[in-house]
Amino acid sequence: MPPRPLTRLRKICLALPEATEVEAWGEPTFRAKKMFAMFASPKTHHGRGRPAVWFKATAADQARMIGAAPESYFIPPYVGKSGWVGAWLDDVADWEELAEFLRDAYRSIAPKRLLDQL
Repeated sequence: MPPRPLTRLRKICLALPEATEVEAWGEPTFRAKKMFAMFASPKTHHGRGRPAVWFKATAADQARMIGAAPESYFIPPYVGKSGWVGAWLDDVADWEELAEFLRDAYRSIAPKRLLDQL
């Protein structure tokens, strides 16, 4: 049986230097001082019936990801207007690609001293 999506997401995010998990808005969020990713449970309006993650990105990256794979990526509510990207964590997830995007999201908010640890 494959690991649950949240378990896989935690493993990727918490492997980053000083990354922590904090519950906010009823969902696990991942931070290095600032938030870089948030789990969207399929049981809440955040996940719309499917497990997902929302992660920090630029508007250009958001357009590129969604344009290239609209079945895998989407504009999440609330934070999508700031460039954040949503990724489905069910059978369409490419976990290796997603891990890279999550590391990029982390790099975009992490203090320099943490970036030096990567």
